[in-house]
Amino acid sequence: MIAIWHRASLSALDDTSFGIVLGAQLAKMLGVAVGDKVTAILPKANVSIAGVAPVLKRFTVVGTFEVGAELDSSLAYINIKDAAKLKRYNEDDAEALRISFDDLFVAPVRIWDIARDVPGQNRVSDWTRTHGNLFQAIQMEKTMIGLLLLLIVAVAAFNIVSTLVMVVTDKRNDIAILRTMGLTSAQVMWVFIVQGMFIGMLGTVIGVISGVALALNVSDLIAAVQTLFNVQFLNSDVYFINYLPSQLEWSDVRLIVVSAFIMTVAATIYPAWRASKVEPAEALRYE
Repeated sequence: MIAIWHRASLSALDDTSFGIVLGAQLAKMLGVAVGDKVTAILPKANVSIAGVAPVLKRFTVVGTFEVGAELDSSLAYINIKDAAKLKRYNEDDAEALRISFDDLFVAPVRIWDIARDVPGQNRVSDWTRTHGNLFQAIQMEKTMIGLLLLLIVAVAAFNIVSTLVMVVTDKRNDIAILRTMGLTSAQVMWVFIVQGMFIGMLGTVIGVISGVALALNVSDLIAAVQTLFNVQFLNSDVYFINYLPSQLEWSDVRLIVVSAFIMTVAATIYPAWRASKVEPAEALRYE
């Protein structure tokens, strides 16, 4: 996920005392822009002569960012030195650490290993706790979509069966003539198996080329459609993201190709068997 920084970058936090960079959606909800003031309330009581009051601090908006996810409406950045002043910490102190990994799937294990090496009692959380339900739902949807695609391939294989059965019915006389010329039942069967395999391979190649091309460009295509018709299919206020991501997994492509080929070969067996059972005398009786 690539962040888009508007008008200012994080370096502006070093140039401005008590500056803040807001998520684009958060800035929109607050109705502020670069140069405006916002007031932050800390969950900490300040005891004074006037009584107990929350800690308030006004910040200057020095920039906004957008990553196309829910973070745009819930995240803000300030300089660590300003945060230390508010919390009355030393500049090198920190309340929490956020660690990123190249492989996000190792985070649930690695984060605990790191926490055990840090002295004291630490509260640990990872993305499986905060967004685990979302990814579980996506995994379930992926499984269901895979099942639906498998059914679509099965329907296509059934079309191959029906096509070859019609070919066998239409070519009974030709098959009988070939049999009388010395072609064996096994050879007739292989003729129709090869024909079905050719049809299946041609469809698989066309499907793979078009599917890979679409998978590599679907995000740009959806963005272009949204811009052209001025519509928003995904809204970060409702969903976790406001764009349609796509990642091509060649392992999935290989699985689909192999499955399609196996189903295609299986679909040719019955029509080829029927063709091999054509009796020349019966087929040519009325010719």
